[in-house]
Amino acid sequence: MKNTIIRFGSQSALTICILSLVGWYLGKNLDYSIQEVIGYAGIIVALLFIFFGIKHFRDKENNGIVSFKKALLIGVLIALIAALIFGLLDTIYIKYINPDFITEYYTHYEEQMRNTLPEAELQTKLAELESQKKIFSNRFMSFFLMFTTVFIIGFIISLISALILQRKPI
Repeated sequence: MKNTIIRFGSQSALTICILSLVGWYLGKNLDYSIQEVIGYAGIIVALLFIFFGIKHFRDKENNGIVSFKKALLIGVLIALIAALIFGLLDTIYIKYINPDFITEYYTHYEEQMRNTLPEAELQTKLAELESQKKIFSNRFMSFFLMFTTVFIIGFIISLISALILQRKPI
C-alpha cells in the first residue's frame, strides 16, 4: 500500500506542478478569472491519480479487493502528498519566481471594482480586499490556502473513487 501511495502521490504532485507552471507561464496575458479556471482544471486532472492509485492497489496488489475505508485512506494520502508539494510550489512561486504576483493580482481586482461598483459599496469592498491582501501576503497563509484547496478537492475525489472502486470479498 505504501508503494502505491508514494508512486501515485508523486505522479499527482509532479502533474500538478507541471500544469501549474505551464498555466502560470502561458496565462500571463490571460484574465485572472480564466487563470483560476485553468488552475482548478489542472488540480482536478492531477488528482485523478487518486482514482488510478486506488484502482492499482485493488487490482494489482490486493487481489481485486479493497474496502471503502482502505480506498479512502489511500486516496487521502495521495491527495496529502499532492497538496503538500503544491503548497510548497506556490510558496516558491510567490517568493522567488513571481514576487509581484500578490500586488498584481490585487491591483487587477481593485481596478475591476473601481470600474463596476458604486462609490458607497466600493470603499467597503476595497477594505475587504486590503485585509485579504495582508493575509495572503503571508507565506504561511498562502501555503495553507493552496494546501487546503488541493486537499479538499482531493478528499472529494477520494470519497467518490472509494465509493466507485470498493470491492468486498465474495
